[in-house]
Amino acid sequence: MSAIEVRGLVSRRGEQEILSGLDLAFACGEVTAIVGPNGAGKTTLLRHLAGLDQPAMGRVELEGAPLAGIDPGARGRRISFLAQAASAYWPLRVHDVVALGRLPHGADLSRPARVADTQAVERALQRVDGSALAHRSIDTLSQGERARIMMARALATEAPVLLADEPVASLDPAFALQAMEILRAEAARGACVVVVLHDLGLAARFADRVIVLANRGVATDGPPAAALAADVIDAAYGVGFRHVLVDGVLQPVAWERRQ
Repeated sequence: MSAIEVRGLVSRRGEQEILSGLDLAFACGEVTAIVGPNGAGKTTLLRHLAGLDQPAMGRVELEGAPLAGIDPGARGRRISFLAQAASAYWPLRVHDVVALGRLPHGADLSRPARVADTQAVERALQRVDGSALAHRSIDTLSQGERARIMMARALATEAPVLLADEPVASLDPAFALQAMEILRAEAARGACVVVVLHDLGLAARFADRVIVLANRGVATDGPPAAALAADVIDAAYGVGFRHVLVDGVLQPVAWERRQ
């Protein structure tokens, strides 16, 4: 079943067209990785899926209903959005930052927390190995620790749709793998997971489906082995790739820049 669909999506920034006529559907129980070169429209597409940007043409639907017509509170309970390089700009306790993910459910940091909200926050912190940080101020954490806490905030919403924009960009290899394992677990519980990645190796290993964006549209869309084939990504990125087989998974390696 499709959780989110885009129909005839056109996105513009001023006079520049970023995406042109996209038709895509994103299913429950799957991890979909969106990849492509810088400027291909990956973040733009994710923001449209979250309802943060409105298309110049076309529409986005959430469970068959126009996303633009859904009440923001209801939208916030159905879609959790982890922005690229997300951070907090006030010296809040880590626990309170994660609790912000419960606001769509009616949580209020000015009042004693409800049991359901407290449990959701604790579960989210445990999943990112962040429980020991709960009483620290967010501004005392490293960049990687903050990234993990921002993921916990997104998880605390417990939404059926999770959109993550480059969630592993500031993480060391161990926590990058952990983050992808968490996204896989979200899909296993039935969530629709859409993640923007620059690491094609992680996309090849963890995604059920890969969408390659290039030249304002979809260069290819399919299982990782097909979508990340050399002829496709060579053209999309302007780079010569080599593929290495690791435990049965083809890993693309950028090998030479093409002039």
